[in-house]
Amino acid sequence: MTPGLLLVLAAGGLLAGLIFGPRRPRVWLALTLTGNAAALGAALLVLFHGADWTWRGGWPVAGELPWLRLDGISAWFLALVGVGGGAGAVYAQEYWADALHPDSAPRSRRWWNAMGLSMGLVLLSSNGLHFLIAWELFAISSYFLITLDRERKEVRAAGWLYLAASHAGTLCLFGFFALLAARTGSWELGPLHDRADLAPLFWLALFGFGVKAGLFPLHIWLPSAHANAPSHVSALMSGVAIKMGIYGIVRFSGWLPVPAAAGWVVISLGAVSALVGITFALAQNDLKRLLAYCSVENVGIIMVGLGGALLGARHGEAPWGRLLLAGALLHIWNHGLFKSLLFYSAGSVLHATGTREISRLGGLWRAMPWTAALFALGAAAVSGLPPLNGFVSEWLVYLGLLDAAAGHGRAAWAAMPAAIMLAMAGALALASFLKAGALVFLGASRTPAAAHAHEGGRLLRGPMLVLAGACVAAGLAPLLLWPAVAQAAAAWHPAWTAEAPPSALATLSLAQAILAVLFLAAGVALWRRVRACGLRRAPTWDCGFAAPTARMQYTGGSFAGITTGWFSWLLLPERLLRRPRGPFPAHAGRTERLPETVLEKIIVPTGEAVMRASTAARRLQHGRLQFYIVYLAGGLIVLALLIWLEGMP
Repeated sequence: MTPGLLLVLAAGGLLAGLIFGPRRPRVWLALTLTGNAAALGAALLVLFHGADWTWRGGWPVAGELPWLRLDGISAWFLALVGVGGGAGAVYAQEYWADALHPDSAPRSRRWWNAMGLSMGLVLLSSNGLHFLIAWELFAISSYFLITLDRERKEVRAAGWLYLAASHAGTLCLFGFFALLAARTGSWELGPLHDRADLAPLFWLALFGFGVKAGLFPLHIWLPSAHANAPSHVSALMSGVAIKMGIYGIVRFSGWLPVPAAAGWVVISLGAVSALVGITFALAQNDLKRLLAYCSVENVGIIMVGLGGALLGARHGEAPWGRLLLAGALLHIWNHGLFKSLLFYSAGSVLHATGTREISRLGGLWRAMPWTAALFALGAAAVSGLPPLNGFVSEWLVYLGLLDAAAGHGRAAWAAMPAAIMLAMAGALALASFLKAGALVFLGASRTPAAAHAHEGGRLLRGPMLVLAGACVAAGLAPLLLWPAVAQAAAAWHPAWTAEAPPSALATLSLAQAILAVLFLAAGVALWRRVRACGLRRAPTWDCGFAAPTARMQYTGGSFAGITTGWFSWLLLPERLLRRPRGPFPAHAGRTERLPETVLEKIIVPTGEAVMRASTAARRLQHGRLQFYIVYLAGGLIVLALLIWLEGMP
């Protein structure tokens, strides 16, 4: 089959599921899986066979002839849409079933397919006007998925914040595409490397797409939206949807000239986003909010790679520039895999216990061994530990940064600080997921809900197992992905073609395989030793107190207290302390709340100041003519005074 026929099948399956599937879950699932599988097939044909696909329509849509294009870059992202959309559709069958959510489950299926179709159109559109239409449909369908549980106040607030932030970004994108069309004389999109006058438009694109990507400090919508959306929606938003923002930056930084400072700005924003995002993640007590802030960190890693690639392209440094671009592209996929796995694991915990507060969980590994094991695998991958996929892409980014720093050129001034900040972010990521995994799955159950937890069904575990297998496979055999990475890199920078993978990647593949065999052998040996010796249970040393309770365990705050204290200037925690009083105190307590610093400390106060100024100015419009004459006279007096001062020697 050709990519065109597969794309027609993909659109037909998703569209048929949207129309006929909301009241027929099994029909919807079959059609949706067919559509996503066809989209994945079309993307793989382009990535591994190198034949771009284009189609021009003969009838106008919104006054413009449609032009669709599937090349290496759009295929790289379309494959992720197919995998994420298909896995989430299966997971939703049990997690958001009609029996539990009779009103919103049919609605969720409709908007799920609408979001898949709109993301596909975003990736295929080569017309600026049609791109904007698809982008707006994508934002609206995302909003309705985020607010499926709209009876809750915090869900509605998260949805409105997402919609407001999305439209702020869309406004910048409208300016970007409108100015681009005005200067080129056409809405059609394509490579325009010789038009240096278009370079300043990059800043509009960076802001507009950066909002959707969740790049710090444009991430204000992301934590609340990902935390309050249903978990399968959170997985799609974090693993796939925010990549549409990254797609926009990658696409138009490859098609259009960029300013001289673009690489420096992008790599700096990426490094700051990685470090700040994981710092906020470490301090969270909400499991899904922790995962949401971790997405800000991983977007930062991707942007460091892309920023380094921009510097490499500008300074003619193909070797390390190609490495950084390959690392960024691989991390787009790797993050989509392990972050979806982690959100599905968090959804399984929420489905079993009814809470996502880390301090109300604990001891779940006994009742939920599958979820505990898969969460641990996803946590190791997101922390960049070998031999999993997160290590491969981050290693390529580090290798490119170190090569750039070793060159002692101007790019070294950006590469070395970025590498140091990424190393700090990696350490904090490991601490964050050690905290989450230990407090959620180990220890004793802190609440009755956690004590009575149960493992999810096959439809919950199936997608998690598939994603976990993909994380392992991509870590052990990254060479299999190199032709697709090279195809996408060549679409971004035609001169960066590489038939053979770098020798370092082959060495890494061998090392990863050896390490995996050693881990497996050690695990088997340990298991046989335990089976041979048997299992003996005995009380631990209790320091003379043999009646501990679940409250006598480390909490999330105590686990991360020292580290978060280092960043209190950024986190700005709000503490409420009730000290014990008297010889037999009846009450004492300590609560701590972490605000969203950018939103609550900068944007909200600024908005309130603007509203107060607007309200004060509105009082001047009271309809009394004599006061309007006074305003006019006062203005004339001030103008005359300024003219007089200007004429003084």
